[in-house]
Amino acid sequence: DGVVEDGALAQDETQISKMWSMREGIPESLSKWGPTYKYDISIPLPVLYDIVTDIKARLQSAGLYLQADDNGGDHSSGSDGKAAASVADDTPPVVKGVLGYGHIGDGNLHLNIVANRFDPAITQVLEPYIYEWVSSHRGSISAEHGLGLMKAPHLHYSKPAPLVKWMKQTKNAVDPNGIMNPYKFLPRD
Repeated sequence: DGVVEDGALAQDETQISKMWSMREGIPESLSKWGPTYKYDISIPLPVLYDIVTDIKARLQSAGLYLQADDNGGDHSSGSDGKAAASVADDTPPVVKGVLGYGHIGDGNLHLNIVANRFDPAITQVLEPYIYEWVSSHRGSISAEHGLGLMKAPHLHYSKPAPLVKWMKQTKNAVDPNGIMNPYKFLPRD
């Protein structure tokens, strides 16, 4: 039903290795392009990539998205395509790219927003909008990489309060001294 328009299937171990190498190289290549806002979310397959399009439009209407030129390059790069090494503090915040990749099998999407620098103006456009968007599509704000350090205050977008309470009780029963995953926590009451 139009979920997949194109794809590739490895025919042998060499191709499998090359495909995984390309996939594993994405985060490194993004970090070379610029500072990257990263969201590990889970979304139903029919809308898996829609958030990428929506975030691009949202950033564009906020005047923060630097669109690619007709040759596929961006205006923050030199003629050789390499990203600028540093950005002056008085340079306006600019988003250079919004990309998504992940697991079509389980609806996990790695949403990446590459900018010229981390900036509160960009964060305000992204959060809590991303969490609200995911919630409105009955997804999860935390997929394969877990809740982590930053998402605890936003867990209510994915999980109802009684479930979060049960999660805390279970964590306290299994780990009363807080030694498993220290400094990573569920939302405070």
